[in-house]
Amino acid sequence: MDGRELLRSMKVFGSVEGLRTVRSAWRRRRTGTWGTPPRGAERARVPGLAESAEPAPGGGTIRFARSSLRLCVSAGGTVFWGWDGAGPLPSYALADGAPEPDPRAALEPDTDGGWRIVSERVTVAVSRHGAVEVRTPGGLLLRRDLPPRWWEPVDAGPSGGAGPSGTARWMQRSEVPADARFFGLGGRSGGLRLRDGSYGLRSTASRGRSGREDHPSHLAMPVRFIVSDAGTHLVFHDNSWDGRVVLSEGEEGAGSGHDRPGTCEVRMEGGPLRCWVVVGTPARVLHGWAALTGAPALPPSWALGPQHAREGSGDAAEVRGTVDAYRKHGLPLSAVHLDAGHLDAGHPGAGPSDGLSGLAEELREEDVRLVAAVDPAVRAESGDRVHDGDRRGASGVCGLAAARAGYEELRRLRPDERPFLLSRSGWAGTQRYGGTWAGGVTTGWPGLRASLSLVLGLGLCGVPYAGPDVDGSGADGGPSPELFLRRYQLAAWLPLFRTRAGTGPGPHEPWEYGPEILEHARVAVAERERLRPYFTTLARLARMTGAPYVRPVWWGTPEDRALRDCEDAFLLGDSLLVAPVLTHGADRRAVRLPRGRWYDTATGRAYEGPGQVLLDAPLSRVPVLARAGAVLPVRDEGGDPVLEVWAPAAGRTGGGLVVRDTGDGWEPAEIERYQSRLVDGRVVVERVTDDGVAEPGLPVRVRGV
Repeated sequence: MDGRELLRSMKVFGSVEGLRTVRSAWRRRRTGTWGTPPRGAERARVPGLAESAEPAPGGGTIRFARSSLRLCVSAGGTVFWGWDGAGPLPSYALADGAPEPDPRAALEPDTDGGWRIVSERVTVAVSRHGAVEVRTPGGLLLRRDLPPRWWEPVDAGPSGGAGPSGTARWMQRSEVPADARFFGLGGRSGGLRLRDGSYGLRSTASRGRSGREDHPSHLAMPVRFIVSDAGTHLVFHDNSWDGRVVLSEGEEGAGSGHDRPGTCEVRMEGGPLRCWVVVGTPARVLHGWAALTGAPALPPSWALGPQHAREGSGDAAEVRGTVDAYRKHGLPLSAVHLDAGHLDAGHPGAGPSDGLSGLAEELREEDVRLVAAVDPAVRAESGDRVHDGDRRGASGVCGLAAARAGYEELRRLRPDERPFLLSRSGWAGTQRYGGTWAGGVTTGWPGLRASLSLVLGLGLCGVPYAGPDVDGSGADGGPSPELFLRRYQLAAWLPLFRTRAGTGPGPHEPWEYGPEILEHARVAVAERERLRPYFTTLARLARMTGAPYVRPVWWGTPEDRALRDCEDAFLLGDSLLVAPVLTHGADRRAVRLPRGRWYDTATGRAYEGPGQVLLDAPLSRVPVLARAGAVLPVRDEGGDPVLEVWAPAAGRTGGGLVVRDTGDGWEPAEIERYQSRLVDGRVVVERVTDDGVAEPGLPVRVRGV
């Protein structure tokens, strides 16, 4: 941190928070450079003017006076470019190598000495100075990346340390439309929308704080999801070195009526300067991202149910007591997570505590799984932490590698079952191996909002299976009954639904907060279990398409500017809108609706969007709305699957997708398509097949009439 960063921290946060930021930055800088040589004299470099070009399939290479730029547009419309000879490989993030180039796309001369590539889904233009523009097929500007700048060691020789593993620091500044909003960068606690500020790219613990400036993240990645009137796109700088992103939103009509574009400045301590851009609708963007970095792992069916983690030794008697207590109080349970304390820290090869192996099999027969936590850490000391080729590398790659190792070993040990793996840290591509939990945020009411931001942000970066711990512990004696219940209600609507009981003072379990809180918790978990077939469908669709279970409310209408700024509600799939209560004492809350008709699932009352409505939010529930025409699978009172259909508006149709549970193995699943419509005032539901429409084949329950 230099003097200017210090002054900015002090200005934004004041003396106390500014000093905390300084200390945090100093600790990261100090621990992150152990075993790395200090930097000597450096010289700056820019590309210079374009001199020649060499076409290749999907693009080609443009040679500048002091650098070269390699470009390629894939058959799916994904754009890649790399400076100084950097190619797509090797890469921690890519799943199956680089995508095939588009054979119809070619590098051709453009105006004023520049070059361009025109494809079906995107147009890329490069100026003679090295600026790269990405536009829609209709010519609307999505982003403009200005010529980069490198700072390379003077003693690096004529090559300047350039290349995919070079030691040259670099900076890339880009511009986006004035109305654009930034999202992503992994899991961030400061809000779904990334406002003006500086964001570190090293995965690190937040230590219970969620300040605006840095938003420390256990799972940080250089992935930005950008939404503007011109369109949606994702940009990924494939570089795992330590770095920082500085964002500044634009302003329309700023100064003499001219727009001031939004800006993004990426600074990396070394490594390749290479970039991927995926364009399209939000759904198409994440489908392309999954094709590039790998489809999300499909959790086993039981992992979509309620789970519980408890700190402590985790011996057999303690685990059995936890399971029995949940059953006694009428709370279903799919899994118990053992804290890392169940391993003997004095012996690296130690196994589970006595009796746990037998208990695991016993609980399995009762449909409860036992999940072990391990700490695959590398000791922080001078010299054993540095990656080959990433000498100041980001720590998230360690998490990615550990997740891969765990996933592959679980597949080897139980080849007939889908592995279940949660990784505390990770990097781009970690979704291939499992999910994560959103922890490490402040324990008060701000932490409730932060937890939602983390899950939504991770979903936009391709990690759909995530959720916060509903933690009953805390240094101050734990949350109030109201806060605990609101945490529980939020978590019940998120992919990973897990409670955690600590060993500190205060209540830890739902029943310890009194009979009223326990009863409301039962209602929340019962609704989660009723919707288990819907969560199963969302999990399968995430695997097939990359679409997250939990989505921002602008997902289907990114052109709605008001929805882009909405951070306190979310879509669960295409059918439901969930509006959790995030403030103390609230029994009503405003909800901003996307366009179309929406039904309050508690009262059945219909509302028309777009617009804002005020809904009741008593302590017993949170507002949930269903999209008119939605068809979603649920369980009936006996646990059997039925189709719940919300009446479409007059003159409109609806529908939904259903993927049935095929167990915890690798059996393929079939997507069933349903449509709903009004016929003479009656709601008709049909299954759509390749041969036409047919009877639904499942019982139908109509609501909203």
